[in-house]
Amino acid sequence: MTLETYVAKSSGLNTRRRTLARVSAAALTAALVATGTSAVAADNPGRSLASVDVPAKPSGTSKFSTAAEDEYAPVNALYGVDRNGDLWGYVPDGNGGLDTRVNVGYGWEGSRFVTQADQDDDGSSDGLWDVTDGTLYYWPWSEEGTVVGKGWDIYDRLLSAGDLGGAAADDLIARDGSGVLWLYLGYGNGKLTQRYKVGGGWNTYTHIAGKGDLTGDGKDDIVAKDGSGVLWLYKGTGDYKAPFQTRTRVGGGWNIYNDLVSVGDIDLDGVTDLVARDKDGALWLYKGTGSAAAPYKSRVQIGSGGWNTYRLLF
Repeated sequence: MTLETYVAKSSGLNTRRRTLARVSAAALTAALVATGTSAVAADNPGRSLASVDVPAKPSGTSKFSTAAEDEYAPVNALYGVDRNGDLWGYVPDGNGGLDTRVNVGYGWEGSRFVTQADQDDDGSSDGLWDVTDGTLYYWPWSEEGTVVGKGWDIYDRLLSAGDLGGAAADDLIARDGSGVLWLYLGYGNGKLTQRYKVGGGWNTYTHIAGKGDLTGDGKDDIVAKDGSGVLWLYKGTGDYKAPFQTRTRVGGGWNIYNDLVSVGDIDLDGVTDLVARDKDGALWLYKGTGSAAAPYKSRVQIGSGGWNTYRLLF
């Protein structure tokens, strides 16, 4: 399939979200067979994986402009892998925080990166991309993983920040050891296109995060924290050839955090948010505003401590 065909077939789904039912594992398998795409079963390292139910999308009108009135932030649980390889899920509690954690898996101690992905554009994730021993896998919720590709140990950062290429399914960005950022477009079944070069110089950043639209224009964005603790906003363009606009400064002082992650809308107001973990293990929520000039409100503590137990948050 050419990239133009991919975009043409996928972009029609972009006009609405949460209108499609989550694709079942059986339906996904049937679709792969029907299209002639082979799904290679992963060598199961004794892992288990289950999802947790998330709240429905916010009711009422969008807080964004009319240009983005059909868009809203994805709603997902926050997941963490502890140092024993156990996987835990935290669901938004409807009051701006997170509910009690639920154990949803084991055997993830070998994962280098894990990131959630929405494959059917319904506003919630359908599974995980995971890199273990240099191999990229896609794991649908509660199903066996499939091999996507080898040689992924060349990357030192990996993230699915939503739909960055202008189609429907979530895409994947990865930074290599020389600081070059690459974009892989998602086909909607866990598979990816060839990579496209975004640009160099990204090794200046210690953290990159994003899951949805931060600025109210209907395009998914990312933020990146540099080594001096300054947070920068990269507005999305929706064009895979040049997925980000020139960066703008959000603010300084972010070096108090040892992890940044976005899973979408935590406080269920229709705008994507950012979660930050400080060096003492406390968790903080930065609620999104939908404004590029000031994308976050003042922080609110949503976890008093103990979050340093997680080796990965996603």
